[in-house]
Amino acid sequence: MGISIVSVVILLGVLIFVHELGHFLIAKRAGVGVLKFSLGFGPRIIGKKIGETEYLLSLIPLGGYVKLLGESPGEELSVEEEKRSFLKQPVRKRIGIVAAGPVFNLLLAILIFTIVNMIGLPVLTAEIGGLQDESAALNAGIKTGDRITAINGDAVTKWDEISERISGSQGKPLLITIQRDSLPLSVAVTPKLVKTTSIFGEVVEAYKIGISPAGRTVIERKNPLSAFWTGLWQTWMISRLTVVSIVKMFQGIVSPKSLGGPIMIAQIAGSQVKEGIVPFILFMALLSINLAILNLLPVPVLDGGHLLFYLIEGVTGHEVNLRWREMAQQIGFFLLILLMIFVFMMDIERLNIKIINDFIKMFTG
Repeated sequence: MGISIVSVVILLGVLIFVHELGHFLIAKRAGVGVLKFSLGFGPRIIGKKIGETEYLLSLIPLGGYVKLLGESPGEELSVEEEKRSFLKQPVRKRIGIVAAGPVFNLLLAILIFTIVNMIGLPVLTAEIGGLQDESAALNAGIKTGDRITAINGDAVTKWDEISERISGSQGKPLLITIQRDSLPLSVAVTPKLVKTTSIFGEVVEAYKIGISPAGRTVIERKNPLSAFWTGLWQTWMISRLTVVSIVKMFQGIVSPKSLGGPIMIAQIAGSQVKEGIVPFILFMALLSINLAILNLLPVPVLDGGHLLFYLIEGVTGHEVNLRWREMAQQIGFFLLILLMIFVFMMDIERLNIKIINDFIKMFTG
């Protein structure tokens, strides 16, 4: 339990620090005054004022904030302070400051993936470990233990390369070169369109030849440039997957019960730490992307809600009415509290403590 608590504090601390650092640095760059930079909410634990900015470590570690000069309507400011106040900046600068938090979380993910790809990650080899009955591969004479070396003349060394070429074949015959007992052989295989299950539990159709990997892995290390481009691609794919998951949740395809809160994060963080530093920082990259995407949702009180207001202002040339903004933020805050309660209840339910589960069922039926 102790290692889970420590690991989740480190995990959330890094993610929150990077997020708020984005707001802080771009605000400073834009010439906006920064009054406070806090890790955590609530009562101050320790703090130090340097220049005009007070740097704080606060009691509740589930967030953080940067307080900007003149970010709240009605603040009394001098003429000089007005020039450096947030709300007096051009809309493009305000958009840049607000967007910087999620952007820095995405940059953290890219940096982590780049470093990990340089250190090296295990990848599945092209060795075949199993064949399905009546499959195209079995009918073509492919056997367990064969290693695929090329498809249609293009060399392959990793299992994901094989999967990509087969799924992208559109059912056209493939010339597959295999290595068997140190001898090269070539066989023609025509992929079949079969029903399979997506990661979201949906039934989809895909071209397959009926093979599975042997499970052997090798460590693949990349040079800095290649590692960066791979990290960029991995960040994009996970971001896209996160957005699709949110959409499918609203469509009712993905259950909201799959959401996790602080307890679930602590459990996973603790288990990843036990596996080693690389799995832990990969989990950090995944959460950093999720934090960025969730913060960009157009929900008032989140960065995305503020961005929506500023984009409307940029298009129309007029600020969104203050009363409407305040009402939207109150509704957004209420929805956020409901979401936090829901994911916390899901966390408790996963712990499977009978007395707590019985208590929850009293109110949920």
